[in-house]
Amino acid sequence: MHAIIKTGGKQYRVAEGQKLRIESLPVNPGDAIELDQVLLVTDAAETVVGTPHVTGAKVLATVLENGRGTKIRIVKFKRRKHHRKQMGHRQNFTEIEIVSIVRG
Repeated sequence: MHAIIKTGGKQYRVAEGQKLRIESLPVNPGDAIELDQVLLVTDAAETVVGTPHVTGAKVLATVLENGRGTKIRIVKFKRRKHHRKQMGHRQNFTEIEIVSIVRG
C-alpha cells in the first residue's frame, strides 16, 4: 500500500516501513505523529484520489531523529570587479519512519 502525503510544502510518496527525511517539525525523537494531509491512497485493488485530501485517511509515523543536512556552499563571484562573496546553508530536517497507512 502506498500513499502520497503533503508536509512542509512538499509532497512525498510513502510506503509502510519507509524512512523519510521531511522538513523540520517541533517533535522529539521517539514520538508518534499523525500526518493527515493525504492526497492519494493506493493498494493492489483500488486507488482513492482526494479532492484535495482523502477524507478520513492518515499516515502514522514515528520520529527517529531531528538533525541538520550537509552544508551547501553558495559562492558569488564577479571577475575583474574585486567582488567575491561566500555563504553556507544547512537545512534542518526531521527523519521519520512510516508505521502504517490508514484508509478513510
